[in-house]
Amino acid sequence: MIRGEGLGKRYRRGLTVDPGLRHALDRFVKSPLAAFRRQKDETFWALKNVSLEVKEGEVLGLIGRNGAGKTTLLKILSRITKPTTGWAEIHGRVGSLLEVGTGFHPELTGRENAFLSGAILGMAKSEITRKFDEIVAFAELEKFIDTPVKHYSSGMYVRLAFAVAAHLEPEILLVDEVLAVGDINFQKKCLGKMGDVARAGRTVVLVSHQMNQIRRLCHRVVWVDDGSIRLNGGTHEVVSAYEASMARGEGLAPEGGNGHRSDRRPVTKARFVRWEIAGLSGEETHILKTLDAVTLKFTVDVRQSIQTGHYGVALRSHEQQVVWAWETQPLPLDVGERQLCHTFPMLPLRPGLYTWLVALYEQGDPIDVWDCLPEMMVATEIFQHPQDKWSGILNIPVGFKIDGR
Repeated sequence: MIRGEGLGKRYRRGLTVDPGLRHALDRFVKSPLAAFRRQKDETFWALKNVSLEVKEGEVLGLIGRNGAGKTTLLKILSRITKPTTGWAEIHGRVGSLLEVGTGFHPELTGRENAFLSGAILGMAKSEITRKFDEIVAFAELEKFIDTPVKHYSSGMYVRLAFAVAAHLEPEILLVDEVLAVGDINFQKKCLGKMGDVARAGRTVVLVSHQMNQIRRLCHRVVWVDDGSIRLNGGTHEVVSAYEASMARGEGLAPEGGNGHRSDRRPVTKARFVRWEIAGLSGEETHILKTLDAVTLKFTVDVRQSIQTGHYGVALRSHEQQVVWAWETQPLPLDVGERQLCHTFPMLPLRPGLYTWLVALYEQGDPIDVWDCLPEMMVATEIFQHPQDKWSGILNIPVGFKIDGR
């Protein structure tokens, strides 16, 4: 349905508008030399060499920091902005929800604005008339639909604007951060509406900073960073990688050449050398993708035998909140590499980045303490509230029914 190749968009920064002949003459009189001095023409690339494909019926999520180029990409696909380089082809009727409230006029009533905004968004008058009652009911504005919108509260204004936009029936829907409107209950209704659109088999490209919304709605995610595609793949993997990057502030803590933090104690009797999730291989040994039983292995290289060891392990979130901790003593360890294994019936953690901390003591003296690297990335299916601020640290599947009594 959508295909783009080598898309790039260059803008000029600091460009001034031609002031006209009168102001130009006035400037010449005040400073003749400055009038002939060439103004600095600084350019920057908002989008650079972006290529992507979106299949029919697919829901694609676009994530990234503010200013990364997501909205620019949507504007190119919407034919609002012409690309500087590359090309894009779109097969089907396109509806764009790039700005809630497009075409609203404060002096017109809610009814009049619904027809005006719908027309600007590409809906025929007959289509708006057919859906008008549904739009008003969705916005919950039956009593105020004939009141000028200048008297609306900001919440009422946004509800009507989204209700109009949400009732478009295009084959391709491009959505830019419009699900974060209104109060919590209305956001939930908006999310449900977008879910209906996705289940109807329409092609959707969605930009959102709400990662739980992306996880719930999208089949695939593209991470846009500094105008380019940084990662393109499965929803849970890409979102978790993005959250991990944000948690690290785009950089890991200082490390030594062996993958350990450089401030660790010198090696004495033993040293933790690696950790892994059992049963995985390659680059996925530190990515948790299942809510089934899981075994973690912490390998310690014992240089001198330990008779009365004291071993502890803790799991922390990227906010440094302790999620779980455990210890055992005495722990005898013979010379050689020993694997300390922990089997959990499940680790029901909210997707994101976590750190394991392991420590080994003997008679109260520290032998080694290690913040395990790399961090553990949780990329499981999400069972959470759609809004991030109501999403807790536990991610537990739950059954639900209404008692018929």
